[in-house]
Amino acid sequence: MNSYSLAEFYVLKTQRILAFESGERGKVYGNNYLAKRYSYCKKWIKYMEIVKARIEQLDVISPLFDSYRVFYGQESNLDIAREFIKSRLTNNESVIFLALDEQGNGLGFTQLYPSFSSVSAVRTWVLNDLFVADTARRQGVAKKLMDAAKDMGLKDNVKGLALETAESNVYAQKLYESLGYERESGTYHYFLQL
Repeated sequence: MNSYSLAEFYVLKTQRILAFESGERGKVYGNNYLAKRYSYCKKWIKYMEIVKARIEQLDVISPLFDSYRVFYGQESNLDIAREFIKSRLTNNESVIFLALDEQGNGLGFTQLYPSFSSVSAVRTWVLNDLFVADTARRQGVAKKLMDAAKDMGLKDNVKGLALETAESNVYAQKLYESLGYERESGTYHYFLQL
């Protein structure tokens, strides 16, 4: 049986050797030891810090944002991801909270845009993006990011946080509802493609 140290495991994972995720682990490793090790490691984050992202962390955020776009059906393009995030941060057009491990690697992020409620005559935030890396899922990262967004909203004295998600994204729906978000009814959302 092969033995992988935790450090070796993370090197393998970082290099995107994902054969065990595609069902080919036996062909690559000859056994499922690494997959078992992955399952164990995936459940354990020793340290997590949520920070308000700065432009100096662009290289940490960009790959996460690229993966987020791929998750929603876009082609991977790190240049587009990097430029988009760079523009948002440089122009103070959004707030991004970033989850980091003890080495400063990105675990996930959430991005919020400022908005307003005309009827209430108050500010709101739109929680537009929430993403957690595959290796960090089901470990409380998304909840911590959502908590950071809520804390910012309370500090800014906004009316609330708005978000939307796909009907098929049941895991996200469960998270949102567990945090007190309520599904709105009685309205339709429209979009004009230009």
